[in-house]
Amino acid sequence: MYICFAEYKIMPEHREPYLAFVNKLVEQESRVKVYEGSDQRELFVEIWTAQSQEEADAIKEERCGERSSWHAVSQWIAGGEAKLHVWTFKPI
Repeated sequence: MYICFAEYKIMPEHREPYLAFVNKLVEQESRVKVYEGSDQRELFVEIWTAQSQEEADAIKEERCGERSSWHAVSQWIAGGEAKLHVWTFKPI
């Protein structure tokens, strides 16, 4: 199993709209879980699961694309879209 991992910090004043928006997206997408830092409020990670490198690459491309339903999250990221960090991890 591969993991596509997205990390970003949401501006505090936008936390509630972000949570409402992302909770709706998560209901529609079974491959993703979203977590908030317990030590750093407003620091979020998305953990997307994939069966192959190709699927993980496709998730990353879609997640970062301007046409993605997830793209709207960028408006609430501290520092904007440039501060959205996405990586793929593979098993060792």
